[in-house]
Parts: sequence; C-alpha cells; structure tokens
Amino acid sequence: MQLFSRKPIAALLPEEGDSSPHLKRALGTGDLVMLSIGAVIGAGIFSSIGTAAAGQLGPDGVTVIRYGAGPALVLSFVLLGLVCALAALCYAELAAMIPQAGSAYAYSYATLGELVAWIIGWDLILEYAVGNVAVAISWSGYFVSLMSGFGVEFPGWLVHGYREVLLAAPDSPLKALIADAPHILGKPILLNLPAFAIVAAITWLLVLGVKESARVNNVMVAIKLVVLAVFVIVGMQHINPANYHPFAPNGFRGIHQGAAIVFFAYIGFDAISTAAEEVKDPQRTMPRGILIGLAICTLIYIIVGAVATGLVPYQQLLANDPLAAAFDKSGLQRFSWFISLGAVVSMSAVLLVFQYGQPRIFYAMARDGLLPPFAAKIHPKYRTPHITTVLTGVFVALWALVGDAGETYDLTNIGTLFAFAIVSVGVLVLRRVDPNRPRPFRVPFVWAVSLLGAAACLFVMRGLPGEAWVRFGFWLAVGLVLYFAYGYRHSRLRAAQQQH
Repeated sequence: MQLFSRKPIAALLPEEGDSSPHLKRALGTGDLVMLSIGAVIGAGIFSSIGTAAAGQLGPDGVTVIRYGAGPALVLSFVLLGLVCALAALCYAELAAMIPQAGSAYAYSYATLGELVAWIIGWDLILEYAVGNVAVAISWSGYFVSLMSGFGVEFPGWLVHGYREVLLAAPDSPLKALIADAPHILGKPILLNLPAFAIVAAITWLLVLGVKESARVNNVMVAIKLVVLAVFVIVGMQHINPANYHPFAPNGFRGIHQGAAIVFFAYIGFDAISTAAEEVKDPQRTMPRGILIGLAICTLIYIIVGAVATGLVPYQQLLANDPLAAAFDKSGLQRFSWFISLGAVVSMSAVLLVFQYGQPRIFYAMARDGLLPPFAAKIHPKYRTPHITTVLTGVFVALWALVGDAGETYDLTNIGTLFAFAIVSVGVLVLRRVDPNRPRPFRVPFVWAVSLLGAAACLFVMRGLPGEAWVRFGFWLAVGLVLYFAYGYRHSRLRAAQQQH
C-alpha cells in the first residue's frame, strides 16, 4: 500500500520562515493569462487545424486514416473547449489549494498516491518536452518560409532532420535531400538547425529568470494576437458562404476525430499551473489565470476556424501552413508573409511556456526524492531550476535537430488527455478524503464536473489512432521500470513512513 501513500497537503505548502532555496514569486493574474495564451495559441492553430478540417488519407491516396470535420471544425473547437473547461475547473481548485511547482504531478501525489504521481510526472514529459519537439520543428518550417519571402534561402539538408526525410512519402521532394546532402561514412547529414537554435535561445532565456521570460512572452503574445486579428478582419471580407456546404461532411465522426487531431491546439492551458510557486497570491491568481486564459483562447479558435473554412473549401486547408495557404488560395498572397511571421512568433511563445513547465515538474519530483537531487537545485542568482532547464533544453534541441514532428503529435495528445483525466478524478477523491480542508476555489457541482471531465478526456482519446495507444503504453512501461529502479527506493515520503 506504500505505493499509493498520499503526500499530506501540509507538506506541499511552504512553511513560514523557511530559509531554504525557493523559486521567486513574481507573477500576477495578467502574467498568467498571457502565459496561457502564449502556450495555447501556437502550433495547433497554425498547423494541425488543416488536418482537422480536411482529414488525412493514407499513402495510397484512398484509405482514410482520419476523417476531417470540414466547416464543422468550429464544433470541434466547441467540443474541446467544453472538455478542457471541465479539466480547467479541476486544475483551478487544486492549484489554489496546492500552490506548488509540479502541476498534475503534485496534485496526484496529494490525492491518488505516489505511484500515480510518478506515472503522471513521467506522462507530462510527453506534453512538455516531447510536445516541444513538434513545436520546434514546425517553427523551423515557418521560419524558413518567412526567410525565403525575403530572399534568404537555406540548404535543404540544414533545415530538415534525418527522421523527417526518412519518414517522408516515397514521392516527396524531401527524398532528394538524401542524395544532395553531404555524407559521413555513407550516412547523409540531415539536420534541422533552425529548430535546434530556437530551443537553445529559449533555454538560455529561461535560465535568466521567470520575470524576464514573462516579459518576452507578453510581447510575443501581443504580436500573435495582432496577426490573428488581421487574419480575421481581412478574411471575413473574402468569405464565400458556399464553402460552408456541406457543413459536416463526415458527420459527428469527423467532428470527433477532428477534435482529437486539433487537441494539440489546446495543450498548454495547464502549463501555467507549474508556475504556482512563482505567483503572487496563488489562491486567487491561479484559478483566474487558468479559466480566463482558456476562455479567451477558445473564443479565438472558434472565430479563426470559422474564417479559415469560409475562405476556401476545407480540403484546401490540408497544408503545413493552413492559414497562410487559405490566404494564398483566396488571392490574398500579399498577407501570407505576415501570417508566417505570426506563426514564428506564436510558436516561439509556446516553446517558451512549455520549456518553462517541464523543468519545474522535474524540480518537484526531485524534491520528493523520486529523481536525483541535482534536479532540485536552484541557481543562486536567478533563482530558477537551471540544471533541469538546461537538460530539458538539450533533450528537446537534439531531438528537434534530427526528428519528425508527425511522430510526436499523437503521443503528446494522448499523454496530456490522460493527465487531464487523472486530475479530474483527483479533485473528487480529495473532496472525499479531506473534505474540511480550506478551498479558496471550489469546483461547482463537483461530482458531475469531475466524472464528466474524466469521461470526456477518455472520449477524445478514443479518436486517436491505435498506434498512439501502443506507443503510450510502451512509454508508461519504461516509466514504471525507472520508478522501481530509483524513485521507489529514494522516496522521501516512504522513508518518513518507515521511520514511524
């Protein structure tokens, strides 16, 4: 039963007069809302929205791998907004009660026990670190496109990773890079240097401090909102109502599978819960930041989805840069560079927030003894978890240097949905086992919200392909091996229980 021992909430809260190194409280509600927008509006809206609308065919051009939502993409966004709202309410209650770095990991430790907490901590790597690999590679594509608009061209073998070329379709122009690239010992040198460089720059910024990172994020969020506003204002003037028919070409199946694809666009609203130890007045600030940020992002997505599917037939959105493609194919090429600029800035903000979240989860796990002590060290000057920040940056940068974005999207989606489901259940469990603990924010109709939230996450997970489930199962198996090899034997909670 020690595997399911819960960490007392009192042990998760900071003690008065504690002189040990700690993270700096520097963020307010506005900073959290901007971090939320920075994390949510990025690679999803600028890339996966096309596949969600048009669907995906197999290599034979006939077999349907995923059914698209068509113009009913707006309903996919509404569905996801409701699912995420249920999870966000649960996050808000736990974040106000447990203002600790660690997000769903810390909440699971207090509600469902150590083994579940480890599984969630390991699972969150899929959301933050692995998800950032896909974002960095997508960022590189938009960056190269933007530079080519100004006459700057890069050799193909320096902007496409080895896995991206290897997994490309046989008739893809990328296959030509294998012959064109320089070779070492018979192997082609295929490196995505822009993806590597942006991750390195973001990592350096995050080591400097949370407030400095938040200021840069605020600027990037302002730019991306201006770009999306231009897309909506200009696009609305060129909408062809005929493009909205048929509205739902694949019925609810298309809306469901479209939601599963575009869920990547929603990943990140929970990332701000990792900032709980660096927030002023977290009992009030955390719920406001989570819920306001999610509401704003959902509204933006619905409006952008409606305009995109009205500009061109939904099939034409199937592109790496669907918003820019929508402008190109509707005769608005002069604005395409502006959309590419917005995508580059937007994805930079996503990289910043996700790279911010992952080290703080490692930091929280190391403080509990489940990871080696070095992961809990804080920089004496900047008061940031610098070691885990650098290690996360190296991991993401090297994978992005040679990886393929398509391999990571589904794995990131399924891992994040699983974490949302666990948090939803955790709120209900804590209400039962510790009903009298003060709750600065309380989930209304907790039984309905908690159970519906968990069920809704599992429902969206069903829309993902079987291969994603297999990879997810393998990932969790590796995590369990690591837990029993190190975390179980070094757990501080377990050691304290044995002393008593």
